[in-house]
Amino acid sequence: MNGTQRAHILIPADLLREIDAIVGPRGRSAFLLETAREEVRRRKLLRFLENDEAAWQEADHPELKNGSAAWVRKLRSESEQRGVSEGAQLRARRSKSSRSKSMQSRAR
Repeated sequence: MNGTQRAHILIPADLLREIDAIVGPRGRSAFLLETAREEVRRRKLLRFLENDEAAWQEADHPELKNGSAAWVRKLRSESEQRGVSEGAQLRARRSKSSRSKSMQSRAR
């Protein structure tokens, strides 16, 4: 673990016995780290949910300046254009492959 620090903490004996019963004495650190990370994540989420500040900032999403409907239409159009282009390439490969097979059978 890069950038780790040792921390001295006091744990009541009964809690330590319960932790050991779940993960064993060799699993304490990993268990406590995982539990602490989950709790930090949970508290950050609660802080965010209790905050009145908007999570969505228009400046972070310039692709939506003309509205979400216009953005979706653009994505669909790009997808359709790619589909047409990919379809043409696939047909060309199939045609080339069938010509190659036809020429091979004539050569025999």
